[in-house]
Amino acid sequence: MQNINKIKDEICDVCHKMWQLGWVAANDGNVSVKLDDGNIIATPTGISKSFITPEKLVLLDSKGNILEANDGYRPSSEIKMHLKCYEKREDVFGVIHAHPPGATGFAVAHKAMDMYNMIEDVAVIGSVPLTPYGTPSTVEVPNAIEPYLEEHDVMLLENHGALAVGSDVMTAFYRMESLELWAKITINAVILGGSRDISRDNIKKLIDLRGYYRVTGRHPGYKVFNPDDQMLHKTDNDDKNNI
Repeated sequence: MQNINKIKDEICDVCHKMWQLGWVAANDGNVSVKLDDGNIIATPTGISKSFITPEKLVLLDSKGNILEANDGYRPSSEIKMHLKCYEKREDVFGVIHAHPPGATGFAVAHKAMDMYNMIEDVAVIGSVPLTPYGTPSTVEVPNAIEPYLEEHDVMLLENHGALAVGSDVMTAFYRMESLELWAKITINAVILGGSRDISRDNIKKLIDLRGYYRVTGRHPGYKVFNPDDQMLHKTDNDDKNNI
């Protein structure tokens, strides 16, 4: 049987870390966890992540209807995006949306992080797509991310922020953390003269390590090696990739 109090504490811990790391400001961002019974615990709307405590979290059914909530609390206005993640991915039990500055810079610049230049991120995340623009709080956002959920655990939301999913909320948090560090390193590399991808052979070796390290989730990297697909990524044998 799941320890609901532990899960609530983990959600609060993630919220506080997001705020401390500068990924959110004011009422930005949202976090949720799907329970074994299909119900969902989510952060409420209108509250800074620095002030989230267990009693402020809300319990929803799989359709987003409120089952339990203290007076005055209702789920984040972005809950539709979370519900879409759970609907399309049976392996997902944690979802995080935030505005980490480095990664969100790519989203605002309308640039996908479709490079293979960092060892850890090649193995764990793979390329990160830029999803089409959607008006927050509407069905436009879940509709925009839906085509990408089958193959991606992390994505950029055009002019909006970033989304990460995982087998639990901590896995989703670690993916968001990796995304942000990767974005900052890539920006620094571009400033220093250009971001260069790892060679194709070495990319495959890194992806093969996912099994050894028991990395869960999806990975789009196989497309690089599918003979039916065109190689879309420059490598260290190609010209400089200035993203």
